[in-house]
Amino acid sequence: MADQEQEDRTEQPSEKRIREAREKGDLPRSRDLSGSMVVLAAVATLISTGHDAMEHARTIYRLGLSYSREALFAGQLPVHAWYGALHEAVAIVAPIAVATLLAALGAPTLLGGLNFSAEALQPKFERLDPIAGLGKIFAMRGLVELGKSLLKLLMIGGALLILIHSWQPEIMETGRGVVGAGIAQSLGLLGRAGLIFGVMLGLIGGVDAIWQRFDYTRRQRMTKQELRDEHKESDGSPELKGRIRQVQQQMSRRRMMQELPKADVVIVNPTHFAVALQYDDGRMRAPKVIAKGVDVLAQQIRLVAASHRIPLVEAPPLARALYATTDIGREVPASLYVAVAQVLAYVYQVKQAVTHGMTPPEPPRPEVDPDLMGPYRDN
Repeated sequence: MADQEQEDRTEQPSEKRIREAREKGDLPRSRDLSGSMVVLAAVATLISTGHDAMEHARTIYRLGLSYSREALFAGQLPVHAWYGALHEAVAIVAPIAVATLLAALGAPTLLGGLNFSAEALQPKFERLDPIAGLGKIFAMRGLVELGKSLLKLLMIGGALLILIHSWQPEIMETGRGVVGAGIAQSLGLLGRAGLIFGVMLGLIGGVDAIWQRFDYTRRQRMTKQELRDEHKESDGSPELKGRIRQVQQQMSRRRMMQELPKADVVIVNPTHFAVALQYDDGRMRAPKVIAKGVDVLAQQIRLVAASHRIPLVEAPPLARALYATTDIGREVPASLYVAVAQVLAYVYQVKQAVTHGMTPPEPPRPEVDPDLMGPYRDN
Protein backbone atom coordinates (compact mmCIF):
# COMPACT_ATOMS: atom_id res chain seq x y z
CA MET A 1 0.00 0.00 0.00
CA ALA A 2 2.84 2.40 0.85
CA ASP A 3 4.55 1.69 -2.46
CA GLN A 4 1.29 2.26 -4.34
CA GLU A 5 0.72 5.55 -2.49
CA GLN A 6 4.25 6.69 -3.31
CA GLU A 7 3.72 5.85 -6.99
CA ASP A 8 0.68 8.14 -6.99
CA ARG A 9 2.80 11.04 -5.75
CA THR A 10 3.90 12.39 -9.12
CA GLU A 11 3.77 16.16 -8.48
CA GLN A 12 6.70 18.23 -7.22
CA PRO A 13 6.26 19.52 -3.64
CA SER A 14 4.91 23.03 -3.26
CA GLU A 15 6.58 25.76 -1.21
CA LYS A 16 3.90 25.32 1.46
CA ARG A 17 4.64 21.60 1.68
CA ILE A 18 8.39 22.26 2.06
CA ARG A 19 7.74 24.97 4.66
CA GLU A 20 5.52 22.67 6.73
CA ALA A 21 8.15 19.92 6.55
CA ARG A 22 10.83 22.32 7.82
CA GLU A 23 8.54 23.35 10.69
CA LYS A 24 8.33 19.67 11.66
CA GLY A 25 12.12 19.35 11.49
CA ASP A 26 12.05 17.25 8.33
CA LEU A 27 15.04 18.34 6.22
CA PRO A 28 17.54 16.49 4.05
CA ARG A 29 20.39 15.45 6.32
CA SER A 30 23.44 13.25 5.80
CA ARG A 31 25.20 11.90 8.87
CA ASP A 32 27.98 10.56 6.68
CA LEU A 33 28.63 13.99 5.15
CA SER A 34 28.62 15.63 8.59
CA GLY A 35 30.90 12.94 10.02
CA SER A 36 33.34 13.18 7.16
CA MET A 37 33.58 16.98 7.41
CA VAL A 38 34.16 16.78 11.17
CA VAL A 39 36.87 14.13 10.74
CA LEU A 40 38.56 16.02 7.92
CA ALA A 41 38.47 19.27 9.88
CA ALA A 42 39.93 17.59 12.99
CA VAL A 43 42.66 15.75 11.10
CA ALA A 44 43.57 18.75 8.94
CA THR A 45 43.79 20.98 12.02
CA LEU A 46 45.84 18.40 13.90
CA ILE A 47 48.29 18.08 11.00
CA SER A 48 48.62 21.85 10.49
CA THR A 49 49.09 22.54 14.22
CA GLY A 50 51.01 19.34 14.98
CA HIS A 51 54.32 21.09 15.68
CA ASP A 52 52.71 23.55 18.11
CA ALA A 53 50.79 20.72 19.75
CA MET A 54 54.06 18.84 20.35
CA GLU A 55 55.58 21.92 22.01
CA HIS A 56 52.57 22.29 24.27
CA ALA A 57 52.76 18.58 25.15
CA ARG A 58 56.47 18.95 26.03
CA THR A 59 55.59 21.87 28.27
CA ILE A 60 53.02 19.75 30.10
CA TYR A 61 55.63 17.02 30.49
CA ARG A 62 58.18 19.47 31.89
CA LEU A 63 55.68 20.97 34.33
CA GLY A 64 55.28 17.60 36.01
CA LEU A 65 58.98 16.66 36.17
CA SER A 66 60.99 19.88 36.48
CA TYR A 67 60.71 22.09 39.56
CA SER A 68 63.00 23.71 42.09
CA ARG A 69 63.53 22.79 45.76
CA GLU A 70 61.92 26.05 46.89
CA ALA A 71 58.79 25.38 44.81
CA LEU A 72 58.56 21.86 46.23
CA PHE A 73 58.55 23.07 49.84
CA ALA A 74 56.41 26.16 49.15
CA GLY A 75 53.29 24.00 48.83
CA GLN A 76 52.05 25.69 45.64
CA LEU A 77 53.70 23.31 43.19
CA PRO A 78 50.59 21.15 42.50
CA VAL A 79 48.38 24.17 41.86
CA HIS A 80 51.00 25.80 39.64
CA ALA A 81 51.54 22.59 37.67
CA TRP A 82 47.79 21.99 37.32
CA TYR A 83 47.01 25.46 36.02
CA GLY A 84 49.95 25.38 33.63
CA ALA A 85 49.03 21.95 32.28
CA LEU A 86 45.39 23.06 31.85
CA HIS A 87 46.48 26.14 29.91
CA GLU A 88 48.68 24.06 27.60
CA ALA A 89 45.95 21.41 27.12
CA VAL A 90 43.45 24.08 26.11
CA ALA A 91 45.98 25.42 23.60
CA ILE A 92 46.22 21.93 22.09
CA VAL A 93 42.48 21.19 22.02
CA ALA A 94 41.06 24.63 21.15
CA PRO A 95 41.97 24.72 17.41
CA ILE A 96 40.61 21.21 16.90
CA ALA A 97 37.42 21.99 18.84
CA VAL A 98 36.78 25.18 16.87
CA ALA A 99 37.42 23.45 13.52
CA THR A 100 35.14 20.51 14.33
CA LEU A 101 32.40 22.85 15.61
CA LEU A 102 32.47 24.89 12.39
CA ALA A 103 32.42 21.67 10.35
CA ALA A 104 29.50 20.29 12.38
CA LEU A 105 27.50 23.50 11.73
CA GLY A 106 28.59 23.83 8.11
CA ALA A 107 27.62 20.35 6.93
CA PRO A 108 23.85 20.74 7.59
CA THR A 109 23.95 24.23 6.10
CA LEU A 110 25.36 22.89 2.83
CA LEU A 111 22.61 20.31 2.44
CA GLY A 112 19.41 21.58 4.03
CA GLY A 113 20.28 24.76 5.90
CA LEU A 114 20.12 25.47 9.61
CA ASN A 115 16.69 24.98 11.13
CA PHE A 116 15.18 24.89 14.62
CA SER A 117 11.94 23.03 15.15
CA ALA A 118 10.23 22.79 18.52
CA GLU A 119 7.95 20.09 17.13
CA ALA A 120 10.93 17.87 16.37
CA LEU A 121 11.92 17.98 20.06
CA GLN A 122 8.59 16.61 21.22
CA PRO A 123 8.66 12.90 22.17
CA LYS A 124 6.99 10.54 19.74
CA PHE A 125 6.21 7.25 21.42
CA GLU A 126 5.20 5.59 18.16
CA ARG A 127 8.91 5.41 17.37
CA LEU A 128 9.21 2.83 20.16
CA ASP A 129 6.89 0.45 18.31
CA PRO A 130 9.05 -2.64 17.52
CA ILE A 131 6.78 -3.76 14.67
CA ALA A 132 7.03 -0.38 12.95
CA GLY A 133 10.79 -0.39 13.50
CA LEU A 134 11.06 -3.83 11.95
CA GLY A 135 9.12 -2.58 8.93
CA LYS A 136 11.53 0.31 8.50
CA ILE A 137 14.46 -2.08 8.37
CA PHE A 138 13.09 -3.73 5.23
CA ALA A 139 11.89 -0.45 3.68
CA MET A 140 13.82 1.32 0.95
CA ARG A 141 15.56 3.69 3.36
CA GLY A 142 16.56 0.83 5.64
CA LEU A 143 18.08 -1.10 2.78
CA VAL A 144 19.97 1.99 1.62
CA GLU A 145 21.37 2.55 5.14
CA LEU A 146 22.42 -1.11 5.29
CA GLY A 147 24.13 -0.77 1.93
CA LYS A 148 25.96 2.37 3.06
CA SER A 149 27.17 0.64 6.22
CA LEU A 150 28.52 -2.30 4.23
CA LEU A 151 30.14 0.09 1.74
CA LYS A 152 31.82 2.03 4.56
CA LEU A 153 33.07 -1.18 6.10
CA LEU A 154 34.52 -2.42 2.82
CA MET A 155 36.04 0.87 1.66
CA ILE A 156 37.41 2.21 4.93
CA GLY A 157 38.39 -1.16 6.36
CA GLY A 158 40.03 -2.22 3.10
CA ALA A 159 41.90 1.07 2.77
CA LEU A 160 43.22 0.88 6.33
CA LEU A 161 44.32 -2.75 5.89
CA ILE A 162 46.20 -1.79 2.73
CA LEU A 163 47.83 1.13 4.56
CA ILE A 164 48.88 -1.01 7.53
CA HIS A 165 50.41 -3.55 5.18
CA SER A 166 52.25 -0.91 3.15
CA TRP A 167 53.37 1.05 6.23
CA GLN A 168 54.55 -2.03 8.13
CA PRO A 169 58.30 -1.14 7.90
CA GLU A 170 57.63 2.41 9.15
CA ILE A 171 55.49 1.12 12.00
CA MET A 172 58.26 -1.25 13.10
CA GLU A 173 60.82 1.59 12.99
CA THR A 174 58.88 3.70 15.50
CA GLY A 175 60.05 1.52 18.40
CA ARG A 176 63.72 1.25 17.44
CA GLY A 177 64.92 4.84 17.40
CA VAL A 178 64.90 7.80 19.72
CA VAL A 179 61.74 8.20 21.77
CA GLY A 180 60.95 11.70 20.47
CA ALA A 181 61.45 10.67 16.86
CA GLY A 182 59.34 7.55 17.37
CA ILE A 183 56.48 9.57 18.85
CA ALA A 184 56.64 12.08 16.01
CA GLN A 185 56.67 9.31 13.44
CA SER A 186 53.74 7.55 15.12
CA LEU A 187 51.70 10.74 15.18
CA GLY A 188 52.54 11.32 11.51
CA LEU A 189 51.29 7.85 10.60
CA LEU A 190 48.11 8.36 12.60
CA GLY A 191 47.52 11.73 10.93
CA ARG A 192 47.93 10.29 7.45
CA ALA A 193 45.65 7.37 8.32
CA GLY A 194 43.04 9.76 9.72
CA LEU A 195 43.26 11.92 6.60
CA ILE A 196 42.70 8.91 4.33
CA PHE A 197 39.87 7.75 6.59
CA GLY A 198 38.25 11.23 6.33
CA VAL A 199 38.63 11.32 2.54
CA MET A 200 37.05 7.89 2.15
CA LEU A 201 34.22 8.90 4.47
CA GLY A 202 33.87 12.14 2.51
CA LEU A 203 33.37 10.24 -0.75
CA ILE A 204 30.66 8.17 0.87
CA GLY A 205 29.18 11.31 2.42
CA GLY A 206 29.05 13.07 -0.96
CA VAL A 207 27.14 10.17 -2.51
CA ASP A 208 24.87 10.01 0.55
CA ALA A 209 24.14 13.75 0.31
CA ILE A 210 22.95 13.32 -3.27
CA TRP A 211 20.78 10.37 -2.24
CA GLN A 212 19.35 12.22 0.78
CA ARG A 213 18.38 15.19 -1.41
CA PHE A 214 16.70 12.87 -3.93
CA ASP A 215 14.96 10.84 -1.22
CA TYR A 216 13.73 13.99 0.55
CA THR A 217 12.20 15.36 -2.66
CA ARG A 218 10.67 11.93 -3.38
CA ARG A 219 9.10 11.76 0.09
CA GLN A 220 7.69 15.28 -0.19
CA ARG A 221 6.09 14.72 -3.60
CA MET A 222 2.33 15.23 -3.73
CA THR A 223 -0.60 13.63 -5.46
CA LYS A 224 -2.69 15.63 -7.91
CA GLN A 225 -5.54 15.65 -5.40
CA GLU A 226 -3.31 17.00 -2.62
CA LEU A 227 -2.12 19.75 -4.95
CA ARG A 228 -5.68 20.70 -5.85
CA ASP A 229 -6.72 20.68 -2.17
CA GLU A 230 -3.79 22.91 -1.28
CA HIS A 231 -4.68 25.37 -4.02
CA LYS A 232 -8.25 25.44 -2.75
CA GLU A 233 -7.05 26.00 0.79
CA SER A 234 -4.69 28.82 -0.15
CA ASP A 235 -6.78 30.51 -2.83
CA GLY A 236 -10.23 29.58 -1.56
CA SER A 237 -12.76 27.35 -3.27
CA PRO A 238 -14.59 28.72 -6.35
CA GLU A 239 -17.86 28.66 -4.40
CA LEU A 240 -16.35 30.68 -1.56
CA LYS A 241 -14.72 33.17 -3.91
CA GLY A 242 -18.01 33.55 -5.78
CA ARG A 243 -19.84 34.19 -2.53
CA ILE A 244 -17.23 36.79 -1.52
CA ARG A 245 -17.58 38.56 -4.86
CA GLN A 246 -21.36 38.54 -4.47
CA VAL A 247 -21.16 40.08 -1.00
CA GLN A 248 -18.67 42.68 -2.22
CA GLN A 249 -20.95 43.62 -5.11
CA GLN A 250 -23.91 43.94 -2.76
CA MET A 251 -21.95 46.19 -0.42
CA SER A 252 -20.72 48.29 -3.35
CA ARG A 253 -24.26 48.71 -4.66
CA ARG A 254 -25.52 49.67 -1.20
CA ARG A 255 -22.84 52.36 -0.87
CA MET A 256 -23.59 53.54 -4.40
CA MET A 257 -27.29 53.92 -3.65
CA GLN A 258 -26.46 55.83 -0.47
CA GLU A 259 -24.36 58.29 -2.50
CA LEU A 260 -26.93 58.61 -5.28
CA PRO A 261 -29.01 61.42 -3.64
CA LYS A 262 -25.95 63.68 -3.95
CA ALA A 263 -26.06 63.48 -7.76
CA ASP A 264 -26.77 66.58 -9.88
CA VAL A 265 -27.99 64.68 -12.92
CA VAL A 266 -28.60 61.11 -14.13
CA ILE A 267 -27.87 60.45 -17.79
CA VAL A 268 -29.91 57.57 -19.21
CA ASN A 269 -30.19 55.55 -22.39
CA PRO A 270 -33.29 55.54 -21.91
CA THR A 271 -33.87 52.08 -20.36
CA HIS A 272 -30.61 50.08 -20.50
CA PHE A 273 -28.03 52.50 -19.01
CA ALA A 274 -28.03 55.02 -16.18
CA VAL A 275 -25.03 57.08 -14.99
CA ALA A 276 -25.28 59.56 -12.08
CA LEU A 277 -22.92 62.58 -12.05
CA GLN A 278 -21.99 64.94 -9.25
CA TYR A 279 -20.17 68.22 -9.72
CA ASP A 280 -19.02 70.87 -7.26
CA ASP A 281 -16.98 73.51 -9.04
CA GLY A 282 -15.46 74.60 -5.73
CA ARG A 283 -14.05 71.16 -4.84
CA MET A 284 -13.83 69.16 -8.06
CA ARG A 285 -11.77 69.58 -11.18
CA ALA A 286 -14.38 67.75 -13.25
CA PRO A 287 -17.73 65.99 -12.75
CA LYS A 288 -17.52 62.62 -10.98
CA VAL A 289 -19.48 59.41 -11.54
CA ILE A 290 -21.08 58.37 -8.25
CA ALA A 291 -23.38 55.63 -9.56
CA LYS A 292 -23.93 53.62 -12.73
CA GLY A 293 -25.73 50.51 -13.83
CA VAL A 294 -27.41 48.60 -16.63
CA ASP A 295 -30.84 47.01 -16.98
CA VAL A 296 -32.29 46.24 -13.51
CA LEU A 297 -29.69 48.32 -11.66
CA ALA A 298 -30.25 51.19 -14.10
CA GLN A 299 -33.98 51.02 -13.34
CA GLN A 300 -33.26 51.20 -9.60
CA ILE A 301 -31.03 54.24 -10.14
CA ARG A 302 -33.78 55.99 -12.08
CA LEU A 303 -36.33 55.24 -9.35
CA VAL A 304 -34.08 56.59 -6.59
CA ALA A 305 -33.26 59.65 -8.69
CA ALA A 306 -36.96 60.31 -9.32
CA SER A 307 -37.76 60.00 -5.61
CA HIS A 308 -35.08 62.62 -4.82
CA ARG A 309 -36.11 64.85 -7.75
CA ILE A 310 -32.76 64.46 -9.50
CA PRO A 311 -33.01 65.45 -13.19
CA LEU A 312 -32.86 62.63 -15.74
CA VAL A 313 -31.44 63.51 -19.14
CA GLU A 314 -31.67 61.16 -22.10
CA ALA A 315 -28.35 61.10 -23.96
CA PRO A 316 -27.81 57.50 -25.12
CA PRO A 317 -24.32 57.87 -26.67
CA LEU A 318 -23.03 59.81 -23.65
CA ALA A 319 -24.57 57.33 -21.18
CA ARG A 320 -22.90 54.39 -22.92
CA ALA A 321 -19.57 56.22 -23.17
CA LEU A 322 -19.60 57.20 -19.47
CA TYR A 323 -20.48 53.65 -18.46
CA ALA A 324 -17.66 52.21 -20.58
CA THR A 325 -14.89 54.69 -19.67
CA THR A 326 -15.44 55.82 -16.08
CA ASP A 327 -15.49 53.78 -12.85
CA ILE A 328 -17.56 54.78 -9.84
CA GLY A 329 -15.81 57.49 -7.84
CA ARG A 330 -13.71 58.65 -10.82
CA GLU A 331 -13.84 61.91 -12.69
CA VAL A 332 -15.08 61.82 -16.29
CA PRO A 333 -12.30 61.73 -18.90
CA ALA A 334 -11.23 64.88 -20.70
CA SER A 335 -12.59 63.51 -23.98
CA LEU A 336 -16.13 63.79 -22.53
CA TYR A 337 -15.81 67.21 -20.88
CA VAL A 338 -17.70 69.06 -23.64
CA ALA A 339 -20.57 66.57 -23.78
CA VAL A 340 -20.96 66.50 -20.00
CA ALA A 341 -20.75 70.31 -19.84
CA GLN A 342 -23.64 70.56 -22.30
CA VAL A 343 -25.78 68.31 -20.09
CA LEU A 344 -24.93 70.22 -16.89
CA ALA A 345 -25.64 73.54 -18.61
CA TYR A 346 -29.00 72.20 -19.73
CA VAL A 347 -29.86 71.12 -16.17
CA TYR A 348 -28.94 74.56 -14.85
CA GLN A 349 -31.05 76.27 -17.54
CA VAL A 350 -34.04 74.04 -16.73
CA LYS A 351 -33.79 74.97 -13.05
CA GLN A 352 -33.64 78.67 -13.93
CA ALA A 353 -36.60 78.33 -16.29
CA VAL A 354 -38.72 76.60 -13.64
CA THR A 355 -37.79 79.18 -11.05
CA HIS A 356 -38.70 82.16 -13.25
CA GLY A 357 -41.65 80.53 -15.03
CA MET A 358 -39.93 80.45 -18.38
CA THR A 359 -40.08 77.86 -21.16
CA PRO A 360 -37.44 75.13 -20.61
CA PRO A 361 -34.79 74.79 -23.34
CA GLU A 362 -34.57 71.85 -25.72
CA PRO A 363 -32.56 68.86 -24.40
CA PRO A 364 -29.01 68.75 -25.78
CA ARG A 365 -27.75 66.12 -28.18
CA PRO A 366 -24.08 65.92 -27.22
CA GLU A 367 -21.78 64.32 -29.79
CA VAL A 368 -19.55 61.46 -28.55
CA ASP A 369 -16.75 59.59 -30.27
CA PRO A 370 -18.16 56.09 -30.97
CA ASP A 371 -14.86 54.51 -29.92
CA LEU A 372 -15.45 55.75 -26.36
CA MET A 373 -18.51 53.52 -26.06
CA GLY A 374 -16.36 50.39 -26.19
CA PRO A 375 -18.39 47.16 -26.28
CA TYR A 376 -21.65 49.13 -25.83
CA ARG A 377 -21.40 50.91 -29.16
CA ASP A 378 -24.48 49.21 -30.64
CA ASN A 379 -26.64 49.09 -27.47
